[in-house]
Amino acid sequence: MRVMTMFWLLVVLAVSSAYAANLQTYTFDDPSKEALFRELINEIRCPKCQNQTIADSDAPLAKDLRDRTYLMVQEGATKQEVIDYMVARYGDFAYYRPPVQMSTLVLWLGPLVVILGGAGVILWRVRSRSNTDVGLSAEEQAQLAKLSAANAVESTDAANQQAGRNKGNQS
Repeated sequence: MRVMTMFWLLVVLAVSSAYAANLQTYTFDDPSKEALFRELINEIRCPKCQNQTIADSDAPLAKDLRDRTYLMVQEGATKQEVIDYMVARYGDFAYYRPPVQMSTLVLWLGPLVVILGGAGVILWRVRSRSNTDVGLSAEEQAQLAKLSAANAVESTDAANQQAGRNKGNQS
C-alpha cells in the first residue's frame, strides 16, 4: 500500500512539474508596463478560441498574440496602439469591448432587443389567455348537469348505506 501511494505521489509531482515548466513568464523592468500588459491580455480575445482572452487561452495563436503584445508594450506602445493593431489584423471581434459604431451596433443592442422581445411575447401570451372567456356549450352544460345529478344520487345512497351500518353497529 505504501509503495502504491509513493508511486502515485511521484506521478502527480512529475505531471505538475511538467505543467509548471510550460507556463510562460514575461519579465518587465517597469511595473507600469507589466500592468499595461496584464490589462491588455485580459481585454484581447483569442480569435481561435470560443470566448477566451489571450491570457486564458492555451492555443498557439494566443501565445503568439501574447508575445506580440509583450513586444509592443516593451517597445513603448500605448494601450490604444496595441488594441488598434489587433483590431486591424483580426477585426472588432479581437477586442472584448468593441466600439459603438454602425458595424457593432448589433453587438450592443442585440441582447436588449432579445430581452424586450421575449418580455413582449410573454406579456402578450398572458394577456391573451386571461381575456379569453371560455364558457361551456349547451351540450357540455347538459352533460355537467347529468353528471352532477348522478353524483348527488350516488352520494345520497352512500350516505344512507353508511347510516344503516352505523345503526347496525350500535345495536
